[in-house]
Amino acid sequence: MGTEPIERKEDLEREVFLLSMVNALSGTLQDVVGLKDAEGYISTVGERIGETICGAYRNSSDNGEITPDDLSFILTDLKARIGGTFKVESEDSKTIEFSNTKCPFGSFVDGRPSLCMMTSNVFGTIAATLHGEARVELLKTIANGDGCCSVLVHTDGSAGGGRRYFAYDD
Repeated sequence: MGTEPIERKEDLEREVFLLSMVNALSGTLQDVVGLKDAEGYISTVGERIGETICGAYRNSSDNGEITPDDLSFILTDLKARIGGTFKVESEDSKTIEFSNTKCPFGSFVDGRPSLCMMTSNVFGTIAATLHGEARVELLKTIANGDGCCSVLVHTDGSAGGGRRYFAYDD
């Protein structure tokens, strides 16, 4: 049959299954349509997830609102909740630089740089929602073998490099 036997109970755990599925999907996309198009498909998913997450933070706030000042907290909290170790390295009125040493996708991200579009699009969608527009630069990524991630979020989408994001309508 060509499959490996399942040797341990944890091999069947939900998280491992879902991560394996995401890994296989992203790998298939990269192989079939190429990296750029795979990034495009995953970007669409990331944008939808970003909208959902932004709404969830809004709904969980005391007054039903989130502000631009909440951005760095929301992004680090989100990543911590899903298994990342993102932290703010520097922050000013126009940029926030994040670092990370543990990808939420774990080893499943190795060789799958298209998965980094999830971070870019979730960060970009939430930042644009709070600031009107934003840009996200993936300076380093674990998926590309850098050993860590370095992400720069420009809260003024007209400045900086990377991908540009615009606010969505509620």
